[in-house]
Amino acid sequence: MMRPLNVVPLLAATLLTACATSGGSSPTAGASLAATRGNTVAGTVSFVESNGEVRVTAEVSGLSPGPHGFHVHEKGDCSAPDGTSAGGHFNPGGKAHGHPGHGEHHAGDLPQLMADASGVARLSATTTALSVSSGDASVVGRSVIVHAGPDDFKSQPAGNSGPRVACGVIAAR
Repeated sequence: MMRPLNVVPLLAATLLTACATSGGSSPTAGASLAATRGNTVAGTVSFVESNGEVRVTAEVSGLSPGPHGFHVHEKGDCSAPDGTSAGGHFNPGGKAHGHPGHGEHHAGDLPQLMADASGVARLSATTTALSVSSGDASVVGRSVIVHAGPDDFKSQPAGNSGPRVACGVIAAR
């Protein structure tokens, strides 16, 4: 007498193997934002690389309503109480500060966060100036900073966004 084959475990193992070997996963990185001294800002930022672009997604709370400067900074160090240990804007190309998508700008120049009346900001934007996987433009090992005020996208070298209200070190995921 032939025993019936239990196909459920076999099917599950086949699907898991196919998913693991498909090679379709995109390089990702992210940061958990922590408030600098005297602030209550918190949130998360993710970076996903696909087809030569990086999608930056952020959700930040504890902000004053309105626009806030938002940048990748050169050092992956948030140890200073005011966030200054993160250094300046990430700028591997040595370019002037500016508006992303409108002419010359640092690789780390990101669109502003726009906080609603509850102090929550959500952002989803793409950039070709950054990478996750490797190279001079990689965000891994850098930091992301949220500023108290709006970025004017003109003042050099950083857009006059005011104090740093949150900082997070970017790590590969």
